[in-house]
Amino acid sequence: MRSAYSVETVRAAERELMARLPEGALMQRAASGLAAACAELLGRVYGSRVVLLVGSGDNGGDALYAGARLARRGAGVTALLLAPERTHPGGLAALRAAGGSAREAAGGALDGRAAEDGAVAAGVAELIRRADLVVDGIVGIGGSGGLRPAAVPLAVLARASDAVVVAVDLPSGVEADSGEVRGEAVRADATVTFGTHKPGLLIDPAREYAGATRLVDIGLRPHLPPTADLEALQHADVAALLPSPAAESDKYRRGVVGVAAGSARYPGAAVLAVSGALHGGAGAVRYVGPAGDAVIARFPETLVSAGPPSKAGRVQAWVVGPGVGDDAGVVDEVLASDVPVLVDADGLRLADRAAVRARTAPTLLTPHAGEAAALLGTSREEVEAARLPAVRELAARYGATALLKGSTTLVAGPDGGPVRVNPTGTPWLATAGSGDVLSGLAGSLLAGGLDALDAASVAAYLHGLAGRVAAGEGAPVGASEVAATVARVWRDVVGGGWAAPSAGY
Repeated sequence: MRSAYSVETVRAAERELMARLPEGALMQRAASGLAAACAELLGRVYGSRVVLLVGSGDNGGDALYAGARLARRGAGVTALLLAPERTHPGGLAALRAAGGSAREAAGGALDGRAAEDGAVAAGVAELIRRADLVVDGIVGIGGSGGLRPAAVPLAVLARASDAVVVAVDLPSGVEADSGEVRGEAVRADATVTFGTHKPGLLIDPAREYAGATRLVDIGLRPHLPPTADLEALQHADVAALLPSPAAESDKYRRGVVGVAAGSARYPGAAVLAVSGALHGGAGAVRYVGPAGDAVIARFPETLVSAGPPSKAGRVQAWVVGPGVGDDAGVVDEVLASDVPVLVDADGLRLADRAAVRARTAPTLLTPHAGEAAALLGTSREEVEAARLPAVRELAARYGATALLKGSTTLVAGPDGGPVRVNPTGTPWLATAGSGDVLSGLAGSLLAGGLDALDAASVAAYLHGLAGRVAAGEGAPVGASEVAATVARVWRDVVGGGWAAPSAGY
């Protein structure tokens, strides 16, 4: 499992570690890892052209010491200093001693006004344009509010060049703790981060700015708390959580999931939710609703009932909402049950919010950004810009587990523990009915005995992998194809036959 920790936690761990090390040793560890990653990206270090964008913090020092290592291997290294009077002195001396050079990044005398105007010194644009590698050491993980005006032209020039752009620890201008991007920021091709991942590296929109990430071990792990702020499941974690029938299992012991979905207008939602449920490991699927003919025609193994849900027979979990239209009664009845309930789509709009908060059995809400905005009384844009705070607020406000769908799917529990971020998926999953399949899959895992956080996280993982496989090299994919591929990726995860998703390079 990959873990990410907040800036405050990382800073505390760094202080503990530095107290045990000689002065400067921690920065040298970081610089060594950064230099090695840069060398790998360059391929051939000797004769390459490297530009360092250097701010006043420790990230600038990391960049300077790494640049010195590259210069000793024959690279031509130039540091562009955004704050010459506050540049890390040891790093600057090391770079110059190794044969590298440094110059002011801002145009004219660095008197404050020129920096605010965002001017660049003569020749800076040409240096960046001709570079093979640009290292972003402008701002560290403590930065906030986007890039300062003086740094914006450098970020723009780096992005427009043919150089590989490498961020030190985190792209400058993004929020480390929330993944928000509140202004201009560096768009990196790769990010080399130290000690542990930071939440912003795993969550959009900041994740889009980070590129591929590499984690460099600097000895921080023993000084970090056992519970992270953010977690990302990997293959081994998912394989350990997937339900597996024992010799004495029957269809009832494996769990029965009820699906209350669809309507005369939207029968396909019922079919797709059932298709996801049938591939989620439960022993049986009970369907309740007006789309029974469509469901039984496609999936004759489904146990179909006209309803109401209370008359359908015993279930271990319910899925309610996809395509139910305006049938608030079915949503109310399912919420009144004493088993875990997943609420999606129309169910999120129709559910009595007080009833959701009052439930004693687990509840799983699975909104997209627009539905989450309605539940929170805010705008879709605000949810998409601050996905991590939004999913935490959803879970806390409703006393439920919340799965926020999107480019990075997030899952938060009501207890305020670590938020799960899903590392799988593809933009091709943004297609009609995909969410219905996900709901059925997660509901089946709930019925199979997983708690709400695990059911949601595992379902998102398998759903994302299925989308990737179904889309192949990048072709449109339908929700039915995604559902049909779940069994394949399930086998691959359990058997280790599919390469574990990684953001590294």
